Amino acid sequence: MIVQGNIVDIANKRIYKGEVEVENGKIKAIRETNHTLENYILPGFVDAHIHIESSMLVPSEFAKIAVTHGTIATVSDPHEIANVLGVKGVEFMIENGKKVPLKFNFGAPSCVPATSFESAGAVIDSDDIKKMMKNPDIKYLAEMMNYPGVIYQDEEVLKKIAWAKHYNKPVDGHAPGVRGEDLDKYIAAGIYTDHECFTYEEALEKLQKGMKVIIREGSAAKNFEALIDLLPEHYENMMFCSDDKHPDDLLVGHLNELCERAVAKGIDVFKVLQTACVNPVKHYNLDVGLLKEKDDADFIVVEDLEKFNVLQTYINGELVADNGKSFVRHVDFEVLNNFDTDKKEVSDFEFHSASEKIRVIEALDGELVTNEIEVNSLIKDGNLVSNTENDVLKMTVVNRYKNAEPSIAFIKNFGLKEGAIASSVGHDSHNIIAVGVSDEMICKAVNLLIENKGGVCAVSVSEEKIVSLPVAGIMSDKPAEEIGKAYAELDAMAKQMGSKLRAPYMTLSFMALLVIPSLKLSDKGLFDGNTFKFTSLEVK
Repeated sequence: MIVQGNIVDIANKRIYKGEVEVENGKIKAIRETNHTLENYILPGFVDAHIHIESSMLVPSEFAKIAVTHGTIATVSDPHEIANVLGVKGVEFMIENGKKVPLKFNFGAPSCVPATSFESAGAVIDSDDIKKMMKNPDIKYLAEMMNYPGVIYQDEEVLKKIAWAKHYNKPVDGHAPGVRGEDLDKYIAAGIYTDHECFTYEEALEKLQKGMKVIIREGSAAKNFEALIDLLPEHYENMMFCSDDKHPDDLLVGHLNELCERAVAKGIDVFKVLQTACVNPVKHYNLDVGLLKEKDDADFIVVEDLEKFNVLQTYINGELVADNGKSFVRHVDFEVLNNFDTDKKEVSDFEFHSASEKIRVIEALDGELVTNEIEVNSLIKDGNLVSNTENDVLKMTVVNRYKNAEPSIAFIKNFGLKEGAIASSVGHDSHNIIAVGVSDEMICKAVNLLIENKGGVCAVSVSEEKIVSLPVAGIMSDKPAEEIGKAYAELDAMAKQMGSKLRAPYMTLSFMALLVIPSLKLSDKGLFDGNTFKFTSLEVK
C-alpha cells in the first residue's frame, strides 16, 4: 500500500512531497516523489491523559469516534472504573480496548479510593499495584492524586511509586496549585508530569523545575488559554490532553481542535505537532509509530496544517477512518456494575438548622477548582432549602454502594430555576450527585438513577430525561452516536431549566472531587480540599 501527500517531518522541521509505503503494518519506506496532491501526512494525535470512562463510552466505542479526528493512541487512566470495580474494572478496559485498532495505553490507578474521606466500591493497595506493574499491558502508574501523601511521605503512597520505579514505568502527576517546597518534594518522589496546572505562573515553575506540563482542554476543565503561551519556548516538555471528554464534545472533535487553535495563535506548526504527536510517545515509551521507516504504520492524512481536517487515519497500516467515516466495528462485551442502594424519601434530603449563614461551594465555569463562600441561609420549617433567587441550590451526594444517609451541601452558579439534575458519574468514587431547586426534585432525580442503576438525568415537574449508564454506572452499552445525541439533549434540558454552565453535568461530576480545592462534597460530608479535613455546612 502506498499513500501520497506532503510529508510532515516533525523532527527535522521539514515538509516535502512524498509517499509512504506500508507493508505488513509497518512503514517499509518513505520517499520523495513528485505528485499534485495538496494534503499532508503526519503522525497521529496522542491524548496524553484521559479517563475514557468520562466519555460515557467503553473503549471500543470511544475508538470509533476518536479515530475520525486523527487520534491514534491515548494514555488512559482507568481510575474511574477502578473506583467502582477495582482491578476487575481495569482488566475490562484493557480487554475491551484490545478488540479495536486504536492504541489504548492504560495505567495502574494509584488512588483507589481517591481519599479515605469518601466511600468507593473497591480498594487498590500497593500489593495490587505490584501485581499490575508486572503486566506489560500496564504502561505507567496513573496520576498520583494524593499529593499530600507524597509530600508528607505516606508509607503506602511511597510503596506504590516504588513499584512503578522498580518496573521502570513512569509515574503520572496530579498536583493542582502545588508550588515551592511542596512541589520540590513532589518532584523528588519521581513524579515528572502534571495536567492540573491552571495558571501560567504555576505551569512555568513546574517546567523550570523539570516537570512536563500537559495542557488540558476537556469538557469541564479548560486550561488551554491560560497555558498555551508557554508552548513556543517549552514545546519539548509539553503535551496535550483532554482528561475528561463528554460524548457530545467527542463527536465534534478531539486533539485536532487544539492543534487548530494553537496554530491560529501563530505558534510554529512543528512545535504544535511535536506536542500533540511526538512527546507523549517518547515520554511514556509507547508502541506508536512516528512516521519513520520500520515504525508501525500509524499516521494520518489531513487537508491542511491550519484546520487539521482529518481525511484518513491509519493504525498499524489499517485504514480505520476515511473522511469522517469510522471503520471501527462494534464489539460485544459483558456489562459489569456495582450498585446497591435503596430508593430515597424526600425527608432524606432535609437539613434542619437555625444557622443564619452557611458555607457554600462556588462552582467556577471551566474549572475543577471551586471557591468557598459564606451566604445567608434560607430556612423553611426549620429546613435549609434552595434559594433560586440568589442561585444557591441544595446539593447532595448519595452512597451508591450501600444504604446510608445522604450528605447535604449548597452550591452557587448552577443557575437552575426549576427541577434538578443528577449523575452517578461523580468523581472519583462515583456515588450519586445531584443539585436542584427543591428537596422533592432532588429526590426524584436521585431515585431515577437508582432505578436505572446509574446514569445522568434531568427532571422537572412535567418532564424527565435520562441517559442510562449500566456499565459500572458510568458508561453506556450503546453506540457512540446514540449516546452522544442523547447526552446533548440532556445537556440542553439542563440549560433550558436555567443552567448557564457550558458543561453542567461535567461540572457537577467534579463537585465530589475532593483532591481538587477548595470546597467539595463527598458522601460523608462537606470537605475542605485545602486542609484535607471535613468542615461544617453551618457557619457558627
